[in-house]
Amino acid sequence: MFPGFPPETVTFFRGLTRNNNREWFQPRKEIFESKVKLPMVALVEALNAEFAKWAPDYITDPKKAVYRIYRDTRFSANKSPYKTHLAALFPRRGGDRMSTPGFYFHVSAKGIGVAGGLYEPSPEQLPAVRAWLAENHAKFRKAARTPEKLMGNLHGETLQRIPKGFSADHPAADLIKMKRWVFFSTLDPEFITSPKLVAELTKRYRAMLPFVELLNEPLAAHRLRESLRMALE
Repeated sequence: MFPGFPPETVTFFRGLTRNNNREWFQPRKEIFESKVKLPMVALVEALNAEFAKWAPDYITDPKKAVYRIYRDTRFSANKSPYKTHLAALFPRRGGDRMSTPGFYFHVSAKGIGVAGGLYEPSPEQLPAVRAWLAENHAKFRKAARTPEKLMGNLHGETLQRIPKGFSADHPAADLIKMKRWVFFSTLDPEFITSPKLVAELTKRYRAMLPFVELLNEPLAAHRLRESLRMALE
């Protein structure tokens, strides 16, 4: 059982939000390690135990699941060195970590962010997903109805015009124009320190599973085609 994050987790993130600099972080690095990162790993392990029951392909090593708290500031105007949340990702086994549909959560002073879907498809993957949606939009919409009740509407940046190769009046035009397909919601801050957190996350992940599995179909087929192409070269 995961008992929830300790109260120090919230205190740490509130302080970091106000003092996002190395001078504040370094003397509190041990607090981050013991009161934020260590419980985060424990939560990932607890979720892996749940995935083992109904979605084993999403079990992820905590070392690979948990993101770094350090920001990459090389190409950003925002030079704050730290993220004000800590996140974990559970992609489906067999795909690239960042461009494979899966499940996500993060903890911050504001609450627990929960998500599922395909967030960052590569330029090569987008046509495969869009072509699949053009043929399977009814099935996809049906799978999205259950998570909508818990997570709200489907999110994703949208093109102003439908991509080339698709008709503007296609019944799946709204889905085809999207650049990512993600459900996202935020749990109240009270769940950060609650032993109910695993159950709340699991409930949402189970609701999103059929939707996430469908998003994985065109990408698995795309990987297979690429493997065959490379083998024949």
